[in-house]
Amino acid sequence: MSAPIVLVPGLGLGPESYARTAEHLVTPYHVVTLPGYGEPAGAREDLHPRALAVALAEKIRERSVLVGHSASCQVVVETAVRYPELVHALVLVAPTGDARMSSWVDRAVRLVGSAIPDVPKLVRISPQYARTTLPSIARAGEASRIHDLAAVMPHVRAPVVLVRGKHDLMCTKEWLEQLAELSHGEARTLETGAHMPVVTNGPEVAALIERAAALPENS
Repeated sequence: MSAPIVLVPGLGLGPESYARTAEHLVTPYHVVTLPGYGEPAGAREDLHPRALAVALAEKIRERSVLVGHSASCQVVVETAVRYPELVHALVLVAPTGDARMSSWVDRAVRLVGSAIPDVPKLVRISPQYARTTLPSIARAGEASRIHDLAAVMPHVRAPVVLVRGKHDLMCTKEWLEQLAELSHGEARTLETGAHMPVVTNGPEVAALIERAAALPENS
């Protein structure tokens, strides 16, 4: 029997961001939003990935495949390290957290460059950002910017699948392969898409999630 699936939206995004992936899932799933990731954050809430991992763990009903997108990959990895009993496998889609890419200017340039190929498919995303609110996104983005994912990946014990779009400048092929090596995971670069494979490459992402869900226990 396949493990259930938990989908965590990327920075500022909501459940709608997974619609084109979720429609191809057969295994039961639910979407978990977090402050900065689909929900507005309180003024004093800690939005560091380690703190959000605690919030995520409280919303996981049973041992599941955790799916992160972009900055939420940092949250699901922290969850896997701190609560391994809750994690059957991880699927990391376009993961950020590269400490070498820490300046806001570099990140902004790469994000814009990654968005250009997918603009026609991303036009409906702005309402999700408005719901999360720009102050919450900015705070969560800053917290993720100073979080070094490479330092955490070696501590993950669950199977890991990592995937990016070919034209993604935020999550480079080198970065994806580095994370795969650190976690003994599998890295996949899709032939199309950029930083939003959950929107642009739904069937392919869903197939990778389903495969992770079907892995035997303790594989």
